[in-house]
Amino acid sequence: MLSLDSRMNISQQTLEKSLADHFGHPGFRSGQREVIASLMGGRSALAVLPTGGGKSICYQLPSVLLEGLTLVISPLIALMKDQVDVLKDRGIEAARLDSTLATEEVLQIYEGMKSGRLKILYVAPERLVNENFVLKLARTNISLLAIDEAHCISEWGHNFRPEYLRISKVAKKLGITRVLALTATATPEVCQDICKEFAIEESDFVKTSFHRPNLSMHSSPAAWEERDAHLLETLSAAGRKPAIVYVTLQRTAEQVAALLVRHGFLAKPYHAGLADDVRSLAQEEFMTGKVDVIVATIAFGMGIDKSDIRAVIHYNLPKTLENYQQEIGRAGRDGLPSHCEMLACGDDLTVLQNFIHGDRPEEAGLRMVVDHLLRQGQEFDISRYELSRASDVRPLVLETVITYLEHENILEPLGAIYTTFQIGFHHSEERIVAGYSGERQQFLKNLFATGRKGRRWLTLDIAAASETLGQPRERIMKALGHLEEGGDIELKPSGVRHRFRLLGGAANRSPVEVAKWLSGLFAKREIKDLERLDQVVELAAFPGCTTVSLLGYFGETMEQDCGHCGNCQNPPTVTKTPPSASPRALSLEDCKIIQALAKERLPALLSPRQQARFLCGISSPATSRDRLTKHPSFACFEDVPFDVVLDACTK
Repeated sequence: MLSLDSRMNISQQTLEKSLADHFGHPGFRSGQREVIASLMGGRSALAVLPTGGGKSICYQLPSVLLEGLTLVISPLIALMKDQVDVLKDRGIEAARLDSTLATEEVLQIYEGMKSGRLKILYVAPERLVNENFVLKLARTNISLLAIDEAHCISEWGHNFRPEYLRISKVAKKLGITRVLALTATATPEVCQDICKEFAIEESDFVKTSFHRPNLSMHSSPAAWEERDAHLLETLSAAGRKPAIVYVTLQRTAEQVAALLVRHGFLAKPYHAGLADDVRSLAQEEFMTGKVDVIVATIAFGMGIDKSDIRAVIHYNLPKTLENYQQEIGRAGRDGLPSHCEMLACGDDLTVLQNFIHGDRPEEAGLRMVVDHLLRQGQEFDISRYELSRASDVRPLVLETVITYLEHENILEPLGAIYTTFQIGFHHSEERIVAGYSGERQQFLKNLFATGRKGRRWLTLDIAAASETLGQPRERIMKALGHLEEGGDIELKPSGVRHRFRLLGGAANRSPVEVAKWLSGLFAKREIKDLERLDQVVELAAFPGCTTVSLLGYFGETMEQDCGHCGNCQNPPTVTKTPPSASPRALSLEDCKIIQALAKERLPALLSPRQQARFLCGISSPATSRDRLTKHPSFACFEDVPFDVVLDACTK
């Protein structure tokens, strides 16, 4: 193995032999060799490879050649599980760390990190704010940090996730110098953001063509009442199964799956509203061929490695071109011809636009958040859950707010803490304490005495224990962590809070000023997201080569038309603009519903924007808190443009 500090280049012959020995591949795919060469040379790299382009090998092969642990950041539990199972089958020590694991499994992983036996560990980005886990990472020899779905780092990307912005800070804190950022959907602007965040040189930025000659892309204008018949006709054609049908709403997934079953298809729905076991069964049956068609929201497909998907149909318009590129990339991974079709209906735009408008927070809610954060003192901790419900700012939006404040040098995150731990004893307290002597023994006795004993668990309030014992929180946490690693106790944390420190950027800035600035940023994001939706419509209506147009969005040029997309095969003779009915206007009866809702003076629905979101079927922390989604007015105007409803609520 090569040491962490190695800067030598490994021979191509050695790389190819390792690829064959460990993974059974006869050779590298496009781009893989260049990415691995950068990493083996001790440098960080960005790999933009298409869906199914073999991104995982870019870190899995270096992991077996380098001395130390490869830490993989991925938001996808399904991907983690599948990858770990495959790696273990190949004799590579790999694990995933997520909330589904039993205590014994977690302890085995920690032991593997400590001993150096573990080669690859998959974790979600949120785990990097777990104080115990970061402490364990600090004691681990980390040779490589791999970041999947790296486009989430860019705030102007299509799927910005604020927790991704903290990865570079954690990497610096842990002294990790070799980083691999991976994505299949990044525009040139987003790639620049990623390279800047991780100091990746242009020479270590590897991007291969997104062109998949075996995918035939089609866009078919379809009025609302014609769409079902068009879907049935498309899926009935020879060679169109297995297939994924993508929809926007959960209930649409149920309705379309039922439609397909009635017409003899082996189909099942898949969405986040289903029970975990139902969802898992649907996925398993699709993977094994018991189900031909899965009808899914975008929750399905991330990390799913099924090579023989013959068709991907967008029953509803996708939200962005990045989503579209990623979703059609799940077809034809075996290289055989596959059909990708967008049933372009303009009526879909109302729901998609309403979601975008509904995501924008109110300035009053932002002011409440900022006021709370800036008046806590120099160092403080908060419950994001409680603050979200109190301010009616969605959790992801709240996370974005905090990230913006970090970038403005107003806040510094100090990590997540848990207020309470339940302790399950694997041995008696007396036996555990007897293993220590002197002051340490007394400390443990006193610590356990501060807890509240139940039938099976001892509940420990960390802040109260710290105050009672006159000991810092850090000592208590280290003691509990040591006992857990030794197999003496099992810990169940709860009451997560996040710690922060106010920085110089907070000086001379009032909460009102900061909230107004934040409101402007979210207004820009709203415009950007609406523009992304317009770009989807433009692609659907584009009369020329669809492949050329889509690749151009990602900064790639083609010298000539692809020859295999729908427009190349059958050049359109009439406009392809997605048809739509006239937007529904509000009737006199509708206006009475709005007036009646306003008169109720519900605490969660006091402002016109809150009322408009609610009437358009967009829930919020406050409406969920007050259990208002069962209210007869909820979602009664989901087919009406948000601006129309907001205007009516404002009058």
